[in-house]
Amino acid sequence: MQLIWIAAGFTLANPTEDQAEGLRRLLAQDSPHIITVASGSMGTGKTSTVINLAAALARGGKDVLIIDENAGATNLAGTLGLSAHRDLLDVIRRDKALDEVIISGPDGIRLLPAGRGMPVLGKLGSHDQTHLIDCFGDFAQPTDVVLIDAAPGRASRMLSLTLSDHEIVVVVSPEPASITAAYALIKHISGDCGVQRFRVLVNRVGMEAEAQLIFDNMAGVAHRYLAVSLDFMGFIPPDDKLRQSNRRGRSVIEMFPDAISAAAFRHAAESLDHWPRSEDESNANNESNESKSKGLGGFMQCLIQSSQNQRQRAGNNGGQSGSIRQGASNSKSPARHDDHSSPIRQINRNDTVGKNPKGPMVRHV
Repeated sequence: MQLIWIAAGFTLANPTEDQAEGLRRLLAQDSPHIITVASGSMGTGKTSTVINLAAALARGGKDVLIIDENAGATNLAGTLGLSAHRDLLDVIRRDKALDEVIISGPDGIRLLPAGRGMPVLGKLGSHDQTHLIDCFGDFAQPTDVVLIDAAPGRASRMLSLTLSDHEIVVVVSPEPASITAAYALIKHISGDCGVQRFRVLVNRVGMEAEAQLIFDNMAGVAHRYLAVSLDFMGFIPPDDKLRQSNRRGRSVIEMFPDAISAAAFRHAAESLDHWPRSEDESNANNESNESKSKGLGGFMQCLIQSSQNQRQRAGNNGGQSGSIRQGASNSKSPARHDDHSSPIRQINRNDTVGKNPKGPMVRHV
């Protein structure tokens, strides 16, 4: 059986040598920093946050790949005014190569539309899995950071991703409904996926004291009821320059680099860049397992496994799944967050400073 290397245009006739070379290449890759930007509900400014964090990281010298998990006219490509005629699903179907689907954006940022492809990852057979992992593993462009614009609420496939270099940033606005939804999302992820650490970025607040109050209340309740750690990533003020750049589908970093909001996004990006990343010690002495956490191929391998686990849990709860071609465009609507038993439902921007539990669980960065 011959393997075709499309990018180079020639065949490799020795499968054994090709597999060994592929493993060496995968092990040689550095693990990119995987950052999922999530929100409990729509309307928090999550996509704008992704755009501006990506711009700040790129201008700081990082090679950034954005994966957009949202489908439809409001996806990230549409927000930036970019034409996205193809999707990750076209790579899965072998209609297009990965580099043909990825779009070039401002500041050298690369964008992978994945709104139709993400929902089918948990349904892939072994051949499709291998094909997709190889596509990502063979991607030639350097990638320091993978920034995911997650589907809102619990619909995201990225929330259960188990990688030592994976971080979850929860964007929250000062409205009580947004805070309640963010807490419900954190509760879901920690309970179902075992994630114990989250970052919180407070959006659309004018003063640091207001943002700090919202975060402190969230962190105290999360510590008390969920035993999870929240890290304060900062806040983004809602200045006119940010609104203008949003209307034009550009980053405020690019259009108005001296704006207060641009400085806030740069600070948030710096905190991401300098946060210590843990090492997966359990894989240190196992070359095969170590390969699973290396490079973009390792990232996709873990994402597929996480998606399969998520699908299995949904199936145990009576969930349904469709075929790749018929079910790809269907996405789950954000979960309702009107659980009156939620201990955070009364937190809002007018609360007085609450009593926070003592201990190392609340960290400020």
